[in-house]
Amino acid sequence: MATPIVALDVPSLARARGLVATLGTACTWYKVGLQLFTAEGPAVVSWLREQGKLAFLDLKLHDIPNTVRGAAQSAARHGASLLTVHASGGAGMLAAAVEGAGAQDGSGCGVLGVTVLTSLTGEQLGEGWGRPVASVADEVLRLSAIARGAGCHGVVCGGMEAARVDKVHAGALRVLVPGVRVSGAPAQDQARVVTPSEAALAGASYVVLGRLVTAAADPAAAFAAAAADLGS
Repeated sequence: MATPIVALDVPSLARARGLVATLGTACTWYKVGLQLFTAEGPAVVSWLREQGKLAFLDLKLHDIPNTVRGAAQSAARHGASLLTVHASGGAGMLAAAVEGAGAQDGSGCGVLGVTVLTSLTGEQLGEGWGRPVASVADEVLRLSAIARGAGCHGVVCGGMEAARVDKVHAGALRVLVPGVRVSGAPAQDQARVVTPSEAALAGASYVVLGRLVTAAADPAAAFAAAAADLGS
């Protein structure tokens, strides 16, 4: 059963409050990404915790280990339950994030290693790496192994790669899948998308629901339908 996380990809805390109120008790987890965090700061995370909600802080940190350690420590102190760090930053940086987040013993804030963004194709990833990429899935598995070795709680990957990660790591890594769309909906700025049910069948532990819910005419109904598809 996959846990649904609604993305608060909105420009202000006021807008976030409105969406949280609309979904009410149905939704427990919310994603705070770069747009909202840079607008309102860690107060968003603190507010969510005050409402009895859990915060997934999606900042995709990538810096020297000492800086990332400090940022992860701050995220945990403000009450984040999950935090993203780019797995391409290397084992040392990931381990520093895990240490800072206080997640070595399974408590504290769980660190998720971001493998390959769902907006990237293999060709675009190759441009960034400076070498041909024959298989996005192989790159996801390579980065997932680094994340596991560094003690990460899990990884972020596309739904198309989730089943392979889940099979290889056999529950040792939780898998979070973003880029979810309903069947037939436009992919927009995403390159590798799946439906909620496909993400759940692939072994996702967490599934981020963005515009599928937030852009819906009836967000509460859209969330209920997606949660049902996830088996939640």
